[in-house]
Amino acid sequence: MTDVFGPSHQDTGPSIGQARHEQVVFCADDRSGLRAIIAIYNTTLGPGLGGTRFYPYEDEQTALADVLNLSRAMAYKNALAGLDLGGGKAVIIGDPAKDKSEALLRAYGRFIQSLGGRYFTACDVGTYSEDMDIIARETPYVTGRTPAHGGAGDSSILTAFGVFQGMRASAEHVYGSPTLQGRRVGVEGVGKVGYRLVDHLLADGAEVVICDVSAEAVERVRNVHPEVGVVADAAAMKRADIDVYAPCALGGALDDEAVAGLNAKIVCGGANNQLAHPGVEKQLAERGILYAPDYVVNSGGVIQVADEIEGFNMERARAKATQIFDTTLKIFSIAEEEGVPPAAAADRLAERRMSEVGRLRGIWLGR
Repeated sequence: MTDVFGPSHQDTGPSIGQARHEQVVFCADDRSGLRAIIAIYNTTLGPGLGGTRFYPYEDEQTALADVLNLSRAMAYKNALAGLDLGGGKAVIIGDPAKDKSEALLRAYGRFIQSLGGRYFTACDVGTYSEDMDIIARETPYVTGRTPAHGGAGDSSILTAFGVFQGMRASAEHVYGSPTLQGRRVGVEGVGKVGYRLVDHLLADGAEVVICDVSAEAVERVRNVHPEVGVVADAAAMKRADIDVYAPCALGGALDDEAVAGLNAKIVCGGANNQLAHPGVEKQLAERGILYAPDYVVNSGGVIQVADEIEGFNMERARAKATQIFDTTLKIFSIAEEEGVPPAAAADRLAERRMSEVGRLRGIWLGR
């Protein structure tokens, strides 16, 4: 059973010690078929921000475990991105292809509104900017909206840009120069983020090889960039002769077997929860492979949607996403100084910001 009042033991993301979620809300509307869970992990830095995942979970317990883990990770991601936002996430239980409707999304929007601004939602697996526009008809606490409604639209633009900045920082740390020129980079998963990442890498002079479970996705890249190489599958990618491994597909790509056979010197990609279980980061370090924590380098997307809260400006959001380069280098420096893997260093840096900035809430402002 998942303990709502304690930390989840299934989490493979940031380590939060024994901290607990502030609020977990179960939402149901029988007429529309809505079954959703909103989890607010921490509002130390500000309202919780995180996307809404629409997914056909096996059962409510699985959905609950997922939303608890995801909201916890968002607190760390938002803190490291320099945002004045806490960690939140939501899941809607169901098949978006069959169950999604205007009534369901608007019912969900009313539950968000009932939280009074403690949680801002955005897109995630199974939800899109057009869905956010519908939810926003019931609540203003929505980001990731379409450009027609003042939103940022496709958040993969700055997600890929941020991953590229993290990869440049990784190259600086390993090779002494912030460029991928002349390096062979393997991109596993060329969906929205991976596709855009390939563009950045080729423009920087890298040699790129790709793989994807979708032949159409691979062909889409090859039609634009015929010089890009292709490997058979994810297993072949990990064994390939590459300098940088960029997982941009599903989570859990790095397990014991994968790490043992990995030839790359750097792991830096856009996928969430890349480490299959706690301890993988130590195995990477022992093999001399630099791991750029995923929730650091893939934070460009949340930076992009968070900018909508002020009124979206792409130049401002891009400038903030550029700072992922400096943050990643800082994490590598802390890791070396304290003798810990980069993932542990990233956790400590996030916790430090939450503590130092969050304590300011205790300064009395009067009435």
